[in-house]
Amino acid sequence: MQTSKLAKGLKGSEIIKIAGEVNALKAQGEIIYNQTIGDFDASIFPIPQELKSEIVSAYNNNQTNYPAANGMEVLRESVSSYLSQNLGLDYSKNEILISGGARPLIYAIYQTILDLEDTVLYPVPSWNNDAYTYLARNNAVIIETKPENKFMPSVDDIKPHIQNVNLIALCSPLNPTGTTFDKQTLTEISQLVVDENKRRAEVNMKPLYVLYDQIYWQLTYGSTVHYNPVDLVPEMREYTIFVDGISKAFAATGVRVGWAFGPSHLINKMKAMLSHIGAWAPKAEQMATASYLNQTEAVSTYLDHIKSELDFRLNRFYDGFKKLKSEGFPVNAIEPEAALYLTVQFDLIGKTTSTGKTLSTIQEVTSYLLTDAKLAIVPFYAFGTSKDSNWFRLSVGTSKKEEISTVFELLKQALTDLS
Repeated sequence: MQTSKLAKGLKGSEIIKIAGEVNALKAQGEIIYNQTIGDFDASIFPIPQELKSEIVSAYNNNQTNYPAANGMEVLRESVSSYLSQNLGLDYSKNEILISGGARPLIYAIYQTILDLEDTVLYPVPSWNNDAYTYLARNNAVIIETKPENKFMPSVDDIKPHIQNVNLIALCSPLNPTGTTFDKQTLTEISQLVVDENKRRAEVNMKPLYVLYDQIYWQLTYGSTVHYNPVDLVPEMREYTIFVDGISKAFAATGVRVGWAFGPSHLINKMKAMLSHIGAWAPKAEQMATASYLNQTEAVSTYLDHIKSELDFRLNRFYDGFKKLKSEGFPVNAIEPEAALYLTVQFDLIGKTTSTGKTLSTIQEVTSYLLTDAKLAIVPFYAFGTSKDSNWFRLSVGTSKKEEISTVFELLKQALTDLS
């Protein structure tokens, strides 16, 4: 059967491929420590009880018909207040768009801003920008970032391309690395965009916009501070479209309530686009989220709890990798800053297994860790990097505290078995 060229050329998810291997081993009775998925085990990280109660109440109150196309007014007002109180960002209810999670919003941003063959600049590793660029039939400028910069792009990475791109897609805290922009770097990038738009205005070119995905902004640890372009360079308000929501901070990935906010003329066009797709968050969940975000004490208590639990797991894994490195094993890790991810390195290309097989590709390294260490993690090439990058994403959202020591016992043995 023939399909469109667009459908034919769409790449499958590398994470789903790894999940298939994990499931096959589990079916054979293997115990696998699956740290691949950017989600939460709901038995370990349930959504806030207050949010759950509000959802049940909304269904009991028959809040089950079509929601407003741009989101229920009460939720947009609640989000506006939440942004003002917690980030100092002043966006009215008419500059906010609600959707069924963050994904439709990102898709709508691409489709609203970019014409066919326009160019998107995005760093790698990063989540799904390659797919969105492909679906929007755009060109890409891809910046492969460096571990010494915590895999975050710098102004020097972006500056050579600034005049030739139409959208810059940024994410902080970053999926897959769990690292963040520092204040100076994001300020420099933001000022670069403002200066470029001044140049474009003089020659009557359409503006350069920034998609700023901050879905993990509430999950920061230690001394890490979340920064955003508009707070650092106020002129960026005209050129920044934020993506945000409840999915990560409240372990509510399946509740499907996300929001974008930015210039009203873009938000209105995104609303029209998503109205045709029907990518609305369910009305009951919207009403529940509106009520929950106004419960300041409950929100604060939940965030303190989930951050403490994630921070503990991230640092236990980080300490484990530091210990392995100190013992001479070819591994490394970047100190965690945010989200639920740890960036880890396995320098195993050229190593030989106990069965005499030489590991010659990152795919083989990934499979070896899965079959011999029982550890499932995601290589950075799944997030757009070159195939020979030996860095990986380890997610702790499904991790049980009592199992972490076992993970490292198995991992140490698997590394010891290599020669």
